[in-house]
Order: sequence, then structure tokens, then C-alpha cells
Amino acid sequence: MSAVELSEQELIRRNSLEELNKLGINAFPADEFEITHYSEDIKKQFEANEEEEGLKDITMAGRIMSRRIMGNASFAEIKDQQGRIQLYFRRDDICEGDDKTMYNTVFKKLLDIGDIIGIRGYVFKTQMGETSVYVKEFKVLTKSLKPLPIVKEKDGKTYDAFTDPELRYRQRYVDLIVNDQVKDTFLKRTKIINTMRDFFNDKGYMEVETPILQAIPGGASARPFETHHNALNIPLYLRIANELYLKRLIVGGFDGVYEFAKDFRNEGMDRTHNPEFTVMEIYVAYKDYKWMMNFTEEMIEKVALALHGTTKVQVGDKEIDFKRPFKRISMIDSIQEHTGVDINGMNEEQLFKVCADLGIETDPSMGKGKLIDEIFGEKCEGSYIQPTFITDYPVEMSPLCKKHRENPELTERFELMVNGKELANAYSELNDPIDQLDRFQDQLKLSEKGDDEAMFIDMDFVRSLEYGMPPTSGMGIGVDRLAMLMTNQQSIQEVLLFPQMRPEKKVEADGPEKYVELGMAQEWAEVIIKLGYKKVDAVKEVKPTKLHQEMCGYNKKNKLGYKNPSQDDVKAWLA
Repeated sequence: MSAVELSEQELIRRNSLEELNKLGINAFPADEFEITHYSEDIKKQFEANEEEEGLKDITMAGRIMSRRIMGNASFAEIKDQQGRIQLYFRRDDICEGDDKTMYNTVFKKLLDIGDIIGIRGYVFKTQMGETSVYVKEFKVLTKSLKPLPIVKEKDGKTYDAFTDPELRYRQRYVDLIVNDQVKDTFLKRTKIINTMRDFFNDKGYMEVETPILQAIPGGASARPFETHHNALNIPLYLRIANELYLKRLIVGGFDGVYEFAKDFRNEGMDRTHNPEFTVMEIYVAYKDYKWMMNFTEEMIEKVALALHGTTKVQVGDKEIDFKRPFKRISMIDSIQEHTGVDINGMNEEQLFKVCADLGIETDPSMGKGKLIDEIFGEKCEGSYIQPTFITDYPVEMSPLCKKHRENPELTERFELMVNGKELANAYSELNDPIDQLDRFQDQLKLSEKGDDEAMFIDMDFVRSLEYGMPPTSGMGIGVDRLAMLMTNQQSIQEVLLFPQMRPEKKVEADGPEKYVELGMAQEWAEVIIKLGYKKVDAVKEVKPTKLHQEMCGYNKKNKLGYKNPSQDDVKAWLA
């Protein structure tokens, strides 16, 4: 990166780095820095017992977030993995001899907000009553070469906050540094997953791993991402679900298996969808979907209690209660309740007419399952704010699900709806290999009609069923959506550390020669670029007096020694 492309702050920090090197201070040391204490632990221990011996000699490390230079004594605030704590620096303690370089030069002049330091000292309370660390010595651990966004607060109002979603998601590392609440969201996400994992392990179920690259993307109706394996010279797909592999393990003799999996679907992106997402799927032998409903609500209630200490969770302007038992209603009854239409027993032609009467858009490639799904999605789904199990889906919608024991037109399936969105999906799993092959072939017919989300036929899975899979119930839950609900986030990007982003737009900057063409000298062209004017057109929109003032100020501040242009010179350039 050339000096012309660097901002004024970046140049200053690189100059400070050079000065540190000249002093023999490595700003990126390789040796271990032993940490004995963290910020929040220090505060809790000291407030409990100010005489505790363990706080008389501590070492800690963190990022400088603010500084108040006050002559021979100064304050700073550092941030570590737990939070923030105030530091107190006194020149004659940092530099006990005649050489005051570490305080007067290194601390006061060469360190910046964002730098990472290690300190040794002891804990005390200031006259203002703030628990702080009295620094006896410090060490530079990392020099930050880019300035952090500085969030300012005055009279209860926040200024210059790092809130632009485009920047926050693309530069999540900065987001985590300056927005403390973001880190809290991801700590909660981890707690959600750990609570679920403990719940399964306590019941004796086994966590497993299944392939991400698959020859046949099965287990769901979705468009896959396709790639190519060079050595085998075959197409492969990123998995859209891990269901079929987990059920193979039930065939193999495991009574309960689960997996936290990354799945991939080549679909649109919005506030509840990301092409790469996390799902948990669990399969338990000798159980049915009714058992799985009880199991699912018990698990989610446990997650809410672990996170919040209550089953009531605030989601936007709504309070959602995850206390068991959840409401249950069949899909057909739900559609009749919300539209007044009984679709039970209707054929494809009749369903197309229902959609037309209800003003629902359709496509000729849609089969019965897709049509019913559209009706429910348009007219019913958004009504279910409190946790509700939608049960007994039409057979056309569920090619991997066992037919209902009382009505062969339906399947033993449920979806859990919360806040108007699907959260979990579960079946009494289809274990009849003949029926399964027939269902796959029906999906093939839909594919031939143009449905690019129809399921692939997986003959090896059919073969596994021919060896015999015990009666089984399976459930999948979207971990990202569960995290959104439990942390009161409206966008999936807020619960993904690195969500998928569109390619970053690169600003094409004009080179110094473009500015020279206006009549200015090369050195002033470089100054203007450093002032942030990346395009000649942008410079021409600035008032000459303002630009003149900025140029002269930069010259003086950075001691460049250039002869300042006159206002008339600047006017001539911009003309």
C-alpha cells in the first residue's frame, strides 16, 4: 500500500511504529505474555474483598479504548475478553530511574487507541470510587495501524457509533471491538448450542459428523450448490440437509444420533435466510412425532430458562412464552380457520382454483404439496406468534415422512411456528423402502415439470431402508433462527459472525497525475488525496476557501515545510 493511499491517521501510526523500532521496542513480540486476571473477575473479587492478597500483583492484557493524558500521571481504559477496566499510569512508577522514555515517549506519544498492551500492577480504588489497576510496568504487545471508530457519548446521547450494517457485517472484527452488545449476542448463541448439546447428551444420544460434500443432495427440497471433484471427475454438491446420513446410522444400530451441521442452499438472501446456515438434526429410534413434540418443547423451554432464567422472552414488541405445553393444530384445520376453505381431499386443479380465489400467485410447475404450502404460507403462517405445532401435513409435502396412521392422505409431521416463522420440522420417519422409492419417483416427476427444488433420488438410502430401519422420529431445528428469537434480533446477519455479503465495491481513486493536470504541484496532489479526496470530481465540489484551509492545516500539522498555495491558486485549480 503506497503512502498516497493511507489516511493521515494511518501515516501517523506507521510513523509511531518506526519510532518504536528505533527505541528497540518490538511492537509485535512473539513471546508469551502470561495473564493472571481478567477485568470483570478483578472487579468482582476486589469489591468482595479489597484486602485480597491475590490482587496485589496481577498481570493482564487488553486493547486501549481510551486515554486521558495528565502530565506526570494518566488514565487509560483497556478492554479484554470480559469487559473494560481503568488503568492508572504514574511516570515515576513506570520509569523508576532517570530514563523516562517509557512514559514520556512510548506511552504518551507512540501509543494509540486500539493498541494492545500487557500490564503488571495492583488493584486499587480511585477517589471517585472506581476499581482500577495501578500500573507498575507495561509492554507493547501489538501496534494497531488502523484507527478504531470512536464512539462518543455526551448528555446520554451517542455520537459516531459504528452502526452501518454493511460495515458491521463485513468488518465483524471491528464490530466486536467497539459494540459490546454484539459479543454478548454470540456468547448467548454458544450457550444455546451448549444447552441443547447437554440436553441430548444427558439422554444418552450420540453426536456424530456426516459428509458435507455429497454425491446426491438429499433430505430436503432445495436448490444445491454444485462443485466438481477433479480426482474422481464427478460433480459433488454441498449438502442441503444431513437427514439421510443420520437415518443410515439408525439403520446401523444407533438408537439416538444428532449433529450440529452447516447446510447450504442456493437460494435468496433476506433477513431470515443466509445461503450457509446452521441446523441441528436429531433422530431417535422407537419414537414417533408425538413423542418428538414433547421432546422439542422440553428442549426449547430449557434453552429459554438457561439464557434468561424465565420462559418469557422479549422479541421485538412481543413477549413470547416458551413454557410447555405449546398449542397444536393440524395444517388443514389451520387453513380452514384462516381462509374458511376446507382443502381436505382436493386435487391439483381444485387447489389451483383455491389459490386463484385467495389471490395467491402460482406456477404451472407446482404440485399439490407446493400449492398447499403456498396457501399456508400466505394466509396462516404469520399468525402464529406464540409457539405452535402445525401437524399432519398432506403427503405430497413430505416425501420422507410416514403416512398418518389414521388418514393416508396426510403424514405424521409437525412444524413448530414461532413469531410467524418455522423454527423446527419433525416427522415420524418413513421406513418403508417401497413407499420411499415411490415418493422419490413422485419428486422426479416434479423435477421434470420444472421444479428445481424437487428432491433427488438417493438409491443407496433406499437400499439402507431395505435392510430395515426401526420406527424412528427425527427433528431438525434452525439454530440461527432460534438464536434470533432468544437474543431478540430481527436479522439473521446479527447472529452469524460472518454472514454472506455481496462483493465489496472498490472505490476507484484518481492518481496524483489527475490532480497535477489541474495545475497543482505533485506534493500538493498527494496532500489532497491524503485529505480524503479520492476523485478529482469530488475536489471540484469543495469550496476553494475550505480546501485552502485544509491544505495549509495539514502542511502545518505534519511539518511538511511546503510553501502554502494562495487562495487564488486554489480557485484556479478548481476552475
